[in-house]
Amino acid sequence: MPRPHLYLVTALLAAFGISYFSDKIDPYHLDVVIGIGINIILAVSLNLVNGYTGQFSLGHAGFMAVGAYLSAAVSLFIAPDLLGADGGTAVRQGGLFIAALAAGGFGAAAAGLLVGVPSLRLKGDYLALVTLGFGEIIRVIFQNVEKLGGALGLNGIPPYTTIFWVLAFVAVAVFVVTCLVNSTYGRGFLATHDDEIASEAVGLNTTRYKIVAFVIGAFFAGIAGGLYGHFKLTITPTGFGFEKSIEIVVMVIMGGMGNTLGVILAAVLLTLLPELLRPVAEYRMIIYSLLLIVLMLVRPQGLFNFKLKGAKS
Repeated sequence: MPRPHLYLVTALLAAFGISYFSDKIDPYHLDVVIGIGINIILAVSLNLVNGYTGQFSLGHAGFMAVGAYLSAAVSLFIAPDLLGADGGTAVRQGGLFIAALAAGGFGAAAAGLLVGVPSLRLKGDYLALVTLGFGEIIRVIFQNVEKLGGALGLNGIPPYTTIFWVLAFVAVAVFVVTCLVNSTYGRGFLATHDDEIASEAVGLNTTRYKIVAFVIGAFFAGIAGGLYGHFKLTITPTGFGFEKSIEIVVMVIMGGMGNTLGVILAAVLLTLLPELLRPVAEYRMIIYSLLLIVLMLVRPQGLFNFKLKGAKS
């Protein structure tokens, strides 16, 4: 068995083992761990676009919103008819939850393709502005669709997200991104990042590589959105605004662009930091912001600027 596949199987078994003893874990700590897992999926998926392919997307929260709303809609409007009055067995609920997450993921991927095809011929600040605009368009659309709750959002989403599902999808996201980047095809992402003009000169279709990275990143953002919705049990358009996109971008930058392990550690740190600052709640965001400024001044290349063995950026 190749080593990446062995790591994936080990991670899935570890997720199952942790979930088996989850009832012995403090609920607050369990909530924090689930939040960390969701942020890792978001950060790793954005790192494929911003870090490995060298683009600059500011609309990742928009893809997360698509995944959250579509998966929640499946669970609220379709699943009850299929499960019946008794709520169905745990196996049927799990199967429908996977279907709901898949709907959210593929919906977000379709949105990524819709945005990527016309916009990824742009570069730098222009691409950032287009993706930022997309994120705001998505938020406003959901805010005005009464079928999906409008400005009040969707409530009463079934609590299907567990520590197992979150850790399992973290493992899958890291596995897919790592294998893709280190594959022969994935070298096209790195070539596009290093020198787009030279890549095109040797025959690489850099636009295609950027679109593929964008779609895969959007897919996992949609999965993270579905997990988030079934964890918080309520979602509103304001939860997927510009601030959320910036939060994900900060995780990627602080972890080191094109550095999967560093991005994971940054996602853990930036999820834990606000929780650690709760004793000084009134100054929490001020201290949080100052720490980010200091860290980026001291380590502009990223706080965790090291690579997994065999990985390149």
